Amino acid sequence: TVRPAPAFRPMPPGVSAASRTACTGCGDCVTACPQQILLIAEGRVAIDFDRGECTFCSACATACPETVFATPAVMAHRAVIGDSCLARRGTTCMSCRDACPEDAIRFVPRVGGPFLPDLSPAACTGCGACIAPCPADAIAMRPKEPAHA
Repeated sequence: TVRPAPAFRPMPPGVSAASRTACTGCGDCVTACPQQILLIAEGRVAIDFDRGECTFCSACATACPETVFATPAVMAHRAVIGDSCLARRGTTCMSCRDACPEDAIRFVPRVGGPFLPDLSPAACTGCGACIAPCPADAIAMRPKEPAHA
């Protein structure tokens, strides 16, 4: 299924709204990305977590001839789990937890229903590993709070 364009579009690691303006849309970073999750959208670099996760390898930054990617390569967003989450709707599912390389998602037991997801904002790197495996499309990226940026 094709999802509608998100209201918030996360940016690749090390890219800010200001640095993204330096992007010429040449596509060198897209070609260099071993995960094949980068694309050019509206003439500038973007990231699509439906294709996979970011491993923070910095191949994009190395390939970029402009000053688009900053170091260290960190994301300016983090994952949030929405109400369409299967576990929140009464069906056992832990696919996001199983996919998270940082163990940022744990499941808390509850009486009378499946365990519920609890995402640690401090542990979430914004890599997107949890997005594609979610069968309910319940996970999205949101900008980090200023204190967590």
